[in-house]
Amino acid sequence: MAVRLESLTYKGQTSMRRRAGFTLVEATVAIGLTALAASVLLMGTTTSLGTGQDAQDQAIALGMAEQLMDEVVGNRYMEYGVSPYQTALGPGADEANGTRALFDDIDDFHAWRSQPPKDCCGIALGKDDGQGGTRDANFQVPAGLFDRWRQEIDVCYVSETDLTTALGSGKTSDYRAVEVRIMRDNPQGGARQLARLRRVVAYVSPLP
Repeated sequence: MAVRLESLTYKGQTSMRRRAGFTLVEATVAIGLTALAASVLLMGTTTSLGTGQDAQDQAIALGMAEQLMDEVVGNRYMEYGVSPYQTALGPGADEANGTRALFDDIDDFHAWRSQPPKDCCGIALGKDDGQGGTRDANFQVPAGLFDRWRQEIDVCYVSETDLTTALGSGKTSDYRAVEVRIMRDNPQGGARQLARLRRVVAYVSPLP
């Protein structure tokens, strides 16, 4: 009986040693799988954060575009004493040398660009107080936040039968399309369109 017990004890120890070796392999595999899962999770988190930031930027850009569009179409169709069918669109010499606050009709905004985005008084958005001045430094956006952002406005005549078709140079109609874009330059080159609005306005002749 003693011999058999010793034999069983020896076999049990061998089995335990073999089991311990198999557990080490399992642990190594588990660590590898955990590291792989962690990397996938980290990648997904990074992608999610990037998507969230992009959605935030697009929401801000849309607000900028809407505000700019309201400013444009809130002006007269054309300047007093000027034909509504003038072919040369854009601000006059005095208006071009000033800020948007001098623009008094829709075509003044044609081909207007600003980087970084500015209000009508020429103050960078995020720093302006909406009254021609700057807000307290504690309430301004972080420095450089909008440095790569750009406002773009274009105005053109469009076909009376197809308002999506821009007319060529020298051609006019009773309809003008106003397009506002908010762009962001990429560090690697090129630019991305964050927001775009387009609105068609019509000329209505005054009553006799």
